[in-house]
Amino acid sequence: MSVSNFDLLIVGGGAAGLSCAIYAVRYNLRTVVISSDFGGQILETSDIENWPGIKSITGSMLSKNFEDHARSLGASLVYGFVKAVKREEKNFRVETDANGFEEVFVKSVVLTSGAKHKKLGIRGEKELSGRGISYCATCDGAFFKNKVVAVVGGGDSAITGALDLASNAAKVYVIHRRDVFKAKPSYVDAARAHPKIDFIMETNLVEVGGSNKLEYVILDKDYKDSNRLLLDGVFVEVGFLPETELVRNLGVEFDDQGYLKVAKDQSTNIPGLFAAGDVTNASNRFAQLVTAASEGAIAAEASFRYIAFK
Repeated sequence: MSVSNFDLLIVGGGAAGLSCAIYAVRYNLRTVVISSDFGGQILETSDIENWPGIKSITGSMLSKNFEDHARSLGASLVYGFVKAVKREEKNFRVETDANGFEEVFVKSVVLTSGAKHKKLGIRGEKELSGRGISYCATCDGAFFKNKVVAVVGGGDSAITGALDLASNAAKVYVIHRRDVFKAKPSYVDAARAHPKIDFIMETNLVEVGGSNKLEYVILDKDYKDSNRLLLDGVFVEVGFLPETELVRNLGVEFDDQGYLKVAKDQSTNIPGLFAAGDVTNASNRFAQLVTAASEGAIAAEASFRYIAFK
């Protein structure tokens, strides 16, 4: 088994992980990033128009820029999966399946494994993802100016997403499987009062369709005498699944929704273990590239101070 020694290991190669790597090597930390891909969720995004300083860029190009930047500064970026993170005295032993990095000993770990969008699991969803199906109203809403769209869900992200979309779209439907919302009542009241927003309650999507892009959805019951609704876009806002299983054995603390609890320096309750990005409860859980990158930078600085003064 190959054994390697670094100061810092970063789990995950998205915006948070690569931002952390960029800052960490500038602190002269021997840094390795292990990830099954480099780019994370932005690889699923065709166009990004909210990254400061760049009016428009594809997700694949921006992720490549992140990766090239981290490599150019000297970070080791390794493809693979982390299988286990174990605490050994004041350090960590990390087991991976990456060739040449099967066992890595480090002084600090930053978890940036992110969270997966919950999917609807319906016919046509996979095929039309990125072609009218989106999982982030804040990210993609501007592409649907003067279009007819729907938001699926009943939590805060769904209702605030509907309100955000209404500033650009011609019409917004909120489709919710229940007759009550989990969202804050003030958000629901604001949405109900908005002239562009209509509610379709106790209803599920069972299919989405279109030739090269989304054109319609099929409901499990009729709405205004038809179960077929013509739409230009559907925003699935039914929650996330934080990727936290890897560190549960360490005794980390979670909030009531399963996200890692972190302090303002991105530290967890386990000394030397930090976390950044969508896996945490930080930045008011505003899951955006800019907040993920910021948290990654903060985690790098905090890791440096932990290593320097422990």
